[in-house]
Amino acid sequence: MQLTKLSGAMGAEIAGFNLAKDISKNLAAEISDALAEYGVLLFRDQDLDVEAHKNIARQFGDIFIHPNFNTGDHDPEVVNIVRQPGDSRIVGEDWHADTTMMAEPPMGALLYALETPPYGGDTLFAAQWLAYEALSDDMKKFLADLKCVHSDIKVAGPHNKLNSKRATVVREDDGWKPTENSHPVVRTHPVSGKKCLFVNHSYSIRFEGWTEEESLPLLNWLMDWGHRPEFTCRLQWRDRSLAFWDNRSTKHLAVNDVHEHRRVMRRIQIAGTRVE
Repeated sequence: MQLTKLSGAMGAEIAGFNLAKDISKNLAAEISDALAEYGVLLFRDQDLDVEAHKNIARQFGDIFIHPNFNTGDHDPEVVNIVRQPGDSRIVGEDWHADTTMMAEPPMGALLYALETPPYGGDTLFAAQWLAYEALSDDMKKFLADLKCVHSDIKVAGPHNKLNSKRATVVREDDGWKPTENSHPVVRTHPVSGKKCLFVNHSYSIRFEGWTEEESLPLLNWLMDWGHRPEFTCRLQWRDRSLAFWDNRSTKHLAVNDVHEHRRVMRRIQIAGTRVE
C-alpha cells in the first residue's frame, strides 16, 4: 500500500489501487486498519459509477440511508451533494460528524468527486483522538461519564428553510420530526481502542440532564477545541478523487469559498453501531 500522509496530525493519500477492480476482503481489511490510524483516506484517479461506489461501500458494512436526504425522488442509498453558483448555504458548512442524531450513527462515508471547481471547495478534517489526548487529566475525568444530546433540529425541517438557499435539498415537509439521541461525550474507537471526543456543531445541543444554557459554555469550548489547527488536515479535491473518512473519530467541514463554480459530489454512508 503506497501511503503518503496528508499532514502531521492525520490523513493519508493511498495510491496503487483501482478500487472498482481491486476491492476484496483482504484489501478492505488493510484499508480499515489504515482508516482507524489516519482518520481519512484519499484515493485519486478512481473511475466509479454508482454500482462500483456501492460495492466498495458494502465491503465495510451495510449502506446507511440518510433520513433527511431521503426525499423520495432519487436512489435512497446515494446522496448527490451539489453546490451551484449563487448558493448562499452549502451542505457541511459547520464542523460536524455525520448524522450523529441517530441511535447508531454511520461509521463512515465514501465521497466521490464528479465535478470540482478549478480551485477551492476543499474539505477540512480534524482528529478527535488527538483532541481528546490534548485535554488535561482533570478534564478527561470530568467528561468520562458525561453524555450529550444530539439532534437534527439545526440541519433539517421546514423551520430552517435551507432548500431556498442551496441546490442540495433536505426534508422540509410538514411530516418531518426531529430525531434526538444521547451519546457519550467521549467514545472509544472500536478498532484502534483510542478515546475520541464526540461532539459537533451541527448536532450536539446540550449535555444530558443539563439545560442548553448550562451546557453551551463548555459544549462550545469542546466543539471548538476539537478542530484546533494542529489536529487537522486539508483535503484538496480533483475530479475522480474518492475520500473515505471515519465518522467515529473525526469531524469535517466543507470550505465555502467558491461561489462562481459548480461542484458535484456523490456520497454513500456506511452503517455504524451504538456509540460506546
